[in-house]
Amino acid sequence: MGMSCCEERERPRKSCAPVHANAGFAAGVLFALLVYFLVRQQTSISAATTAALAQWSTVKQLIRAPGETQLIKAPGEILVTSDVHRVADKQPIQDTDNGKVVCTTEDHSRGLSGTCEVEGDVRTNGTALSVSLVPVSWSERHEWMISPYTRIGQSLRAVTVMQLQDRAAAPSCTLTHTMPAIMFGIGGYVGNYWHEYADILVPLFVAARRYHGEVTFLVSNIQHMPRWLVKYRALLQGLSKYGVVDMDRDAYVRCFPRVSVGLRLDKDLSIVPELVPGGRLTMADFTRFVRETYALPRGAVTMEPYKKPRLLLIQRVTSRQFLNEPEIARAAEAAGFEVAVTDLRHNGSEVEQARVVNSFDVVLGVHGAGLTNAVHLPPGGVLIQVVPYGKIEPMARLDFSEPATDMGLKYLDYSVSAEESSLLEKLGPEHPAIKDPDSIHRSGWTTVYESYLMQSVRINTTRFAPTLEQAFNHLRKH
Repeated sequence: MGMSCCEERERPRKSCAPVHANAGFAAGVLFALLVYFLVRQQTSISAATTAALAQWSTVKQLIRAPGETQLIKAPGEILVTSDVHRVADKQPIQDTDNGKVVCTTEDHSRGLSGTCEVEGDVRTNGTALSVSLVPVSWSERHEWMISPYTRIGQSLRAVTVMQLQDRAAAPSCTLTHTMPAIMFGIGGYVGNYWHEYADILVPLFVAARRYHGEVTFLVSNIQHMPRWLVKYRALLQGLSKYGVVDMDRDAYVRCFPRVSVGLRLDKDLSIVPELVPGGRLTMADFTRFVRETYALPRGAVTMEPYKKPRLLLIQRVTSRQFLNEPEIARAAEAAGFEVAVTDLRHNGSEVEQARVVNSFDVVLGVHGAGLTNAVHLPPGGVLIQVVPYGKIEPMARLDFSEPATDMGLKYLDYSVSAEESSLLEKLGPEHPAIKDPDSIHRSGWTTVYESYLMQSVRINTTRFAPTLEQAFNHLRKH
């Protein structure tokens, strides 16, 4: 009879061993085959799969905290982690503004021209005599007309300063500069020594000094007086390492990061330190710059034992002459000075004239442009201004009193009486110019000029002696 299964289990355990061994062997074979298959499959994983796995790892690492942008790129793109931050439903934030134009015209009440500071993508056009700011994005168009000369009422061609509305309106650059530029014009009162310094050279120093020579000068109206550039070449080269651009003949569209249009005049023949762009400067800094540029030897006055201080008497050629020049010279010598007389004609070398003046301790002269030579005196020196008759002290002092003090000089003036003026003999004591100067001033500048600035003077040396003594005593302290 055959055995039942129950019965088979009741047999000794070793009788079932061959059955279990066969099943384990079969399972092992199947497992080995599976491993072999998987290894073969692993070796055939494609490069694309590897790249996908790497991309997944990269994306996982770039997932940011809630509220931050998740940078996820499609296959084949280059992931740039410095992409701009994007805000939903808004335009991308612009990192660069449109530049700026800052123009000032409030000085018209003082008889001064406006100025503009243009910064950004700035382009100059010599043919149009224009300065344009090119916007980065859409903006409004604005336009200003600026005289390149410091004082209003001059017949110089105005500069058109524009903030363009869009880039399409901008002329293409033909020359690109990495340094800023300053645009100004020669004209107006150029030819008058005082105005050459007060209207151009001092304001240009204020505008340019902050750039340490890395600035280009764009000059218009050069044909008015081309010799001006030759006369002051050394000072211009001391402020800029580059050649002057003649804007009236410039055929290029020049691109600059910044252009200053016009020169700002804050104080006649002087500097207001608080208003200097880029840092404080003083009039003493300007005269030091002139001395260094011209290699003037004396940077201070010295009262040496047994050596007389030197006084330079400026004698004018036409109006406002000293009618008793020899007597004045003797009075100065009696006060302790070594005296020299000169007319300081301006057709000579500016550097040579500066060196002559720098060798003196005192400059003495009747009110006029020649007293501008005080810029060449060594600090500690003295400027003596003889003011003609006619109540013109406010004007005379405005031109020279504070400027001389700001230069580090001692300023003295001497007001001429009617008896010392040639007007008394010419017009008589009853003439309004003698009897009533206020009425002349009420008639306007032209009448004042014709009445009082065409006179000559005969100094009362006894009356003048205390002024000379003041000058000598001042120098004795040094």
